[in-house]
Amino acid sequence: MSLFDVAIVGAGPVGLAAAIACKRAGLSYVVLEKGCVVNAIFEYPTYMGFFTTAPELEIGNHPMVTGHDKPDRRDALMYYRLVAQREGLNIRQYTTVTKVHAAPAGFTLEVEAQDGEPGVVEARRVVVATGYYDNPLMMGIPGEDSPNVSHYYTEAHPFMGLNVTVIGAGNSAADAALDLWRSGVNVTMVVRAPELKSTIKYWVRPDLENRIKEGSIAAHFNSQVVEILSDHVKVQRQDGSTFDLPTHFTFALTGYRPDLSFLSGLSLAQHPDECLVLTENYESSVPGLFVVGSAGFAGKTNQVFIENGRFHADHAVAEIVRQLGSGELRPA
Repeated sequence: MSLFDVAIVGAGPVGLAAAIACKRAGLSYVVLEKGCVVNAIFEYPTYMGFFTTAPELEIGNHPMVTGHDKPDRRDALMYYRLVAQREGLNIRQYTTVTKVHAAPAGFTLEVEAQDGEPGVVEARRVVVATGYYDNPLMMGIPGEDSPNVSHYYTEAHPFMGLNVTVIGAGNSAADAALDLWRSGVNVTMVVRAPELKSTIKYWVRPDLENRIKEGSIAAHFNSQVVEILSDHVKVQRQDGSTFDLPTHFTFALTGYRPDLSFLSGLSLAQHPDECLVLTENYESSVPGLFVVGSAGFAGKTNQVFIENGRFHADHAVAEIVRQLGSGELRPA
């Protein structure tokens, strides 16, 4: 079995940046990705546009060229796919890391291939770049796992003329509600708070507020969905009373959180806000284990994006190069 210098968990933009840094530093590495390359971006709404410019999404000094001011989902998928191909990165797609253990030489990672075949990867250092978008916050209510419920918004076309409930009050919920309404869908938002989130993009919030004010999009504030059925959802008001809301399909866009359960045996230190204790080079409290991008910032996921997270990888790999070059070993 080969012993890699670095095992990178996650092939999102930050994981790819870490792989490029490893390659250019002459380190042996492998990228383990449970989905496809940049899987989170693949799961974005079909026609989603980024609200940042192309240079802020670039990795490895590869220029992103688009035909418009700000890239969209398709631009990003093509860009990161081409970067991975041009760099010849060692990526194992559809390979899930199920557990990470401390080992004499560094770490042992238990993995599972797409066909369910188990395996093991050994590495001196581990860089976790799993993000958070693939782990939706579940509401824990009856019917949440029904076929007519999704925690991800794709596009409006299949729902024309239908009743759709959007649960949430952040950017994802706002974008979905507006896109659905513009496509002839009967949209109702259910919001636990008394108002929309202040973090909604500044040019989107007034649009949504005006649609709600004029009645184009219905909204129930200080309310929560307590059960989802085949033809309606049950909504509970703040006073405890409930009512039935006719619904063909529900988008539960209640947010996402990093899932680091595969590291559960390593006793990672956390801050009170659930962010990991990390050094300036993004090394965790477990020597040799680095967490880059938004994966280590459960309490601040709205502050770490591709734009700044991509630089975490360079800092982490530079520290790994220093450690391995100086002969530092991770204690068993």
